[in-house]
Amino acid sequence: MMIKKLDKHELRRLIYHIRHDYLTLNNVIIAGAVLIALSWAWGSVEAMQRNYHLQQLLDNKKQQVELETLKVSLAEYEAKYYQTVEYQDLAVRQRLGHGSPGEKQLIVPSTDVETEKTSAVSKQQLTESNLQQWTNFLFGANRKRS
Repeated sequence: MMIKKLDKHELRRLIYHIRHDYLTLNNVIIAGAVLIALSWAWGSVEAMQRNYHLQQLLDNKKQQVELETLKVSLAEYEAKYYQTVEYQDLAVRQRLGHGSPGEKQLIVPSTDVETEKTSAVSKQQLTESNLQQWTNFLFGANRKRS
C-alpha cells in the first residue's frame, strides 16, 4: 500500500473534515471525561497497592510485637521457676548426684538392639583373621550377617 502525497487542497479538505466530524464539543468533553476517569482509576490502584503494602508492614510489626511479648513472658516464667524450691532441689541433686531421703538408685542395662548387634559384630571380627575379614568383605559375607 502506497502513501500518496496530499496537495494543498486535499490537505485543507482533510483538516476541515477532521475539525467538523471529530473535534466537536461533545467528542472533546467525552475525551476529557475518559482521561479524568483513567487518571482517577490509576490513582485508586496506586492507593490500593500502597495500602496493601502498609497493611503487610503493620501485620508484620504486630506479629513481631506479639512474639517479643511471648518471649518476655516466657523469660518471666522461667525466672520464677528458677527461684522455686523444687528447681533448686532438682539442680542440686543433678549436680551433686544426691537423691532425696528414701530414694534408691537403680542401674538398668541397655536395651538398645543396635548397640548389641554392633558389639556382637565387632567381637566376631576380633576373632577372625585379617585374611578371613577380607574374604568376607569381597564375597559379601558381611552383608549376610547383618
